[in-house]
Amino acid sequence: MPLLRIATRKSVLALWQSEYVAARLRALCPDLEVVLVPMSTRGDEILDRSLAAIGGKGLFLKELELAILRGDADCAVHSLKDVPMELELPFTLSAILSRDDPADALISNFYVSLEALPTGARVATSSLRRQAQLRAYRPDLQLFDLRGNVNTRLAKLDNGDYDAIVLACAGLRRLGLEQRIAARLAPPEWLPAPGQGAIAVESRTEDAWIGALLADLDDLPTRQCVAAERAMNRALHGSCHVPVGAYACCEAGGLRLQGVVGCAADGRLVRADLWCAKGEVDMLGRAVAQRLLDAGAAELLAATD
Repeated sequence: MPLLRIATRKSVLALWQSEYVAARLRALCPDLEVVLVPMSTRGDEILDRSLAAIGGKGLFLKELELAILRGDADCAVHSLKDVPMELELPFTLSAILSRDDPADALISNFYVSLEALPTGARVATSSLRRQAQLRAYRPDLQLFDLRGNVNTRLAKLDNGDYDAIVLACAGLRRLGLEQRIAARLAPPEWLPAPGQGAIAVESRTEDAWIGALLADLDDLPTRQCVAAERAMNRALHGSCHVPVGAYACCEAGGLRLQGVVGCAADGRLVRADLWCAKGEVDMLGRAVAQRLLDAGAAELLAATD
């Protein structure tokens, strides 16, 4: 019986996502044995500093990639929003699964919307993108960094540390915590991280049999949409921890891409929005990035460095 080993982080959400991929593969190939290889990463271990301060979300990938290179695993499962815009050789994204809800979620035990929060309310999120949009819409809020897994963050809210926190809707839905969502922060007014809501499977380019196996999980519309979002971020020389939001969707036989760049310090935002034919996703991403730069995005990105 062939064996496929999936490297995964140890968090509850990462394990759910990896087991979901494993279950899909077992259903497609009943003769395939699929096992998880849970691992701790530096991004999971260093919780007293922001991700931007310790190297960004790429820290969640490195140990998993090393496990593949050592031969301890055959592939790795990631939240696509955590995957760097450029993968190092010899890695590729062999599968991008159908996207779940890409929106962010406002979670509060007492307030039903962003507008309902009282003046000076304490809101926590470690994302500079979320902080920039929060400051743009509610400059009166007090914002705080928040690290840890989903349950750790919810516990801090429930303990009264904050009036609200912001997480991804997709992660909450996957863990059966959708009832905790007070309000969706969604396009077009509020833009998610590039690739948010999609699960990606990474493997080595030369492992053809693994690539062929994983290709059956790939969702082409999702791949095209997130490719445009990531192309925009790449053209901005962005990463997973800069205040950049993007959302692409299928519209009128093509793709529509919305982009935003913000400043977490003062809430300034610049936006751009374009449509193109579906086969031109890289061009669309670059074009939206150029419009953002023309509108002043370079200054906002420089303020993050």
